[in-house]
Amino acid sequence: MIATVGLRIRAAAAAVAKWERETERKIERRAGPPLARGWRKARTVGRRWSGRVKVSLRQISRQAGKRLRPLGARLFRILAAIDAWLRKAGAWSARSATRASAVVTPERAICAVVVAAAACLVASQFVDYRGVQIGQPGYEGLPAVADAPTEAVRTAGAAHAYLLVPLAIAAAVLSALALRPRRRRLGRVVFGLGLLSIAVILLVDLPAGLDAGSQASRFAGATAVLDNGFYAELAASAVIALGGLLLALKPLGSRRPAIVPRRA
Repeated sequence: MIATVGLRIRAAAAAVAKWERETERKIERRAGPPLARGWRKARTVGRRWSGRVKVSLRQISRQAGKRLRPLGARLFRILAAIDAWLRKAGAWSARSATRASAVVTPERAICAVVVAAAACLVASQFVDYRGVQIGQPGYEGLPAVADAPTEAVRTAGAAHAYLLVPLAIAAAVLSALALRPRRRRLGRVVFGLGLLSIAVILLVDLPAGLDAGSQASRFAGATAVLDNGFYAELAASAVIALGGLLLALKPLGSRRPAIVPRRA
């Protein structure tokens, strides 16, 4: 690249010298020797000044090069260190990802999600899932700080005698056992437990949660509302059912390619 730049500079200097000679000849032919002499003197003065400018530029470039050379060396050393560190980090991340992919398989990840969802389902049984708000229409125009008083608050497990707690524990245990190759059908059982939990929530908890009961006759404007516990147990049951279905269908990452025999 530097050699190409030098060649271009030399070509430009040769073109300028050629243009000067041609201009001198034209001036000599048309205007006469006096103007040609003046042109030669101007050209000589211009060359002298250009030589001085070149010398000064060379001196400035040398001094700047002496001062900037250590900074450039440090900069490239820093870049080399960063490059080496990035390569080491990339190699380490590749090795870690390879080891993690051997340990965290798709089946184990699904099992972990099912166990976490079962734990959430157990925890949701001890959270309020419904309540009866009294005089709710009168609080609609008020800010959120003034909420309607709530009566007859019940936890999610009290509606179905905490039936979902053993179902969640059984789903977690069976999903862990379904990791074995010969017990793949246990994923279907986990799927069935998730569907059973959803059925209990929709058939038992939902009607009971939306029933104001005796509070409707005791208070005016009593309205039964569902709380966070209902939606938490419904979401956890849906995740358990989905995880059991995936375990039963065998994830794509765990399928081994079929061995096709070759003929000689």
